[in-house]
Amino acid sequence: MAERTFTLAEAQSLLSVLESLIRTAIEGKNLIESVDTEFQAIAHRVFLNGGTFLNIVHLARRKAEREKALQRVKDAIAEIDSIGVQVKDLDIGLLDFPCEVDGRTVLLCWKLGEKSITHWHGVNEGYAGRKPIDERIAKAKRSH
Repeated sequence: MAERTFTLAEAQSLLSVLESLIRTAIEGKNLIESVDTEFQAIAHRVFLNGGTFLNIVHLARRKAEREKALQRVKDAIAEIDSIGVQVKDLDIGLLDFPCEVDGRTVLLCWKLGEKSITHWHGVNEGYAGRKPIDERIAKAKRSH
């Protein structure tokens, strides 16, 4: 699979667009979780009461909101993916940018809230293996 690679400068230049997309995905995920929690509580109440009257209009509206949010999340993640960036953790807004350094792929790592990309890790290391960007990473050029 020929994945796109980024230089540090290219990855940095995409942050404002990606930040907007990841925020959209996180907001959608939060809304979905809120609706799911609400529906679980209603189901529990119905179970405990052996039935109850429900506001069907409200529930239908919330279900529609959830479906729209789900589509927004899918669209935002698909757009990030189409750029060539990897969504690693939607809870904290963690993104990885493949970067070729000395003939091997590493991942430039950015988390929502960080002002710039300051860390990287190997493809098998993950977030816990983050290391500060050094000159070798900063000067990596695009290979193709």
